[in-house]
Amino acid sequence: MKPDEIDAMVPRWEQAGLSPSLIAALELGKRMSRLHLAFEQAVKAELAELGLTYAEFDVLAALSRAEPPHRMKPSELTKALFYTSGGISNVLQRLTAAGYVEREANPGDARSRWVQLTDEGRRVTDAAMEAAGRAHGDVAAGIPDEVVREAADALREVLAHVGRRRYR
Repeated sequence: MKPDEIDAMVPRWEQAGLSPSLIAALELGKRMSRLHLAFEQAVKAELAELGLTYAEFDVLAALSRAEPPHRMKPSELTKALFYTSGGISNVLQRLTAAGYVEREANPGDARSRWVQLTDEGRRVTDAAMEAAGRAHGDVAAGIPDEVVREAADALREVLAHVGRRRYR
């Protein structure tokens, strides 16, 4: 295996007296951050061509995954996407103005509203999903399929232990 830029950091961590388990955790975090950045930058570039931000895509994709009629409450989007209520509100305003989502009253709860994809929202979501798929494929190009599968499975195991904790 060819060393990477993260490997160059390890001797300093060792000299600082960090334990091997902490060094491994630091390596994991640094490599995940680099991978996330590579995927995110590639996806953002594709989404920009569609006039979407990453946050807008996140909301559209979440609504698309919801059972037909592809609607959720803003509070559900906030929880599902780890955004603040203010952040979701801003994104929903932009998506509503673009005609990609519509808000309607919730007959079961007068205090909340539903957010639902429009036909145009479904169309742009499909295009964005295709673009995101291309971006992921471009980033992963040249990596053997079995390596990608093994990495995805190993990260699932890590996430199972870490859980969905949120840190300050």
